[in-house]
Amino acid sequence: MKIGILGSGDVGKALARGFASRNHEVMIGSREPEKLQEFVIEQNGRVRGGTFEEAAKFGEVVAIATLFAGTKHAIDLAGPANFAGKPVIDCTNPLKFEEGKMPELSIGFDNSAGEEVQRWLPDSRVVKAFNIIGNQFMVDPQLPGGPPTMFIAGNDDGAKKMVTQLIESLGWQGAVSDLGGIEESRYLEPMCIVWVHYGMRTGSWDHAFKMLTK
Repeated sequence: MKIGILGSGDVGKALARGFASRNHEVMIGSREPEKLQEFVIEQNGRVRGGTFEEAAKFGEVVAIATLFAGTKHAIDLAGPANFAGKPVIDCTNPLKFEEGKMPELSIGFDNSAGEEVQRWLPDSRVVKAFNIIGNQFMVDPQLPGGPPTMFIAGNDDGAKKMVTQLIESLGWQGAVSDLGGIEESRYLEPMCIVWVHYGMRTGSWDHAFKMLTK
């Protein structure tokens, strides 16, 4: 499958490496694609680099892994028409940083980043995923209690099925939990804040969430 990734930070690169390791064709996009040259070379031809527009056009599935403050601009540069009809994996969190305060969400309660992305891409099938786990565990998560739970949310069942298969192929077999519509992002994004605050207080980032059932 062809997978386009918008965002060349740690999350985007982790997903690019992961999907490439499963023999998908991957293109990672950046506002400044020349900055990707070293990363692309390191992947030995398994990942291509390009602009946001090129990555969005390339992907049969597109993952958005930009900072949320720049996500709308990234989508505009990519061209919303290039996402039309495609499953779009929204990995963003609307984080707000203020000096002297713990990180918090910039939107919430009656809105979410996931819902905003779906509004910006009305002809796409947005699935929230990968937003409550550190990038070091996005592929083949190795934890003493087994794989954590990857919660997802989205309005299109077909898109969620496809994204679930992609996530499971990255080492999350049987560990994906569908919360429902894209509005469930309102509750997934605060889970990211719990993850961040715990990491900041303990100085450790090797933690994750797991749903236990009887």
